[in-house]
Amino acid sequence: MTFDPFYPIVDSADWVARLVPLGVKLIQLRIKDRDPETVRAEVRRAEALCRKADCLLVVNDYWQIAIEEACRCVHLGQEDLDEADLGAIRAAGLRLGLSSHDHAELDRALAARPDYIALGPVYPTILKKMKWTEQGLDRVSEWKRLVGTIPLVAIGGMSVERAPGAFAAGADIVSAVTDITLNADPDARVRAWLDVTRNPGSGAPAPAGQPA
Repeated sequence: MTFDPFYPIVDSADWVARLVPLGVKLIQLRIKDRDPETVRAEVRRAEALCRKADCLLVVNDYWQIAIEEACRCVHLGQEDLDEADLGAIRAAGLRLGLSSHDHAELDRALAARPDYIALGPVYPTILKKMKWTEQGLDRVSEWKRLVGTIPLVAIGGMSVERAPGAFAAGADIVSAVTDITLNADPDARVRAWLDVTRNPGSGAPAPAGQPA
């Protein structure tokens, strides 16, 4: 299985319905502060939309719901690892993505044998308050040396203009949130992302492969 190099993150199935028809092939649904049944309904709808469009949906945090709704991929933050049943996730056939922000978290993530590892924030982000300052492109290069063949996701303050630098530094995948959702024309912004990540002349990589 491969991961597309463009990885938007959205907070509703409505966003999934809007972006996937534009050609998005990898998208994360990250829902916060909603009741479990609302989350389940959103996950169910988003997964159905993605399956029809040959897009991989990644469910953030709610790994039990992801298993029950026959999803294919889940993303966990470091705090989620404290309670997640990795054995159950693997037994259900889900791919696993993990966040990392420092060396201790990277070591913990690698021990879980994930299908991709995310590093952030590469640049300052307005998405949420974080105790980590911007990592910078040098850290992206360092992380890529450490993770080897595991696909590396660069996240945090990413934009169309910054994407080529992240790829050049070693990222296999670049994730965007507010650069799309807060843009005056999200559809046009997504098309620009697709161009910079898939146009052979842009220097962006082919979809990231999986570790053996």
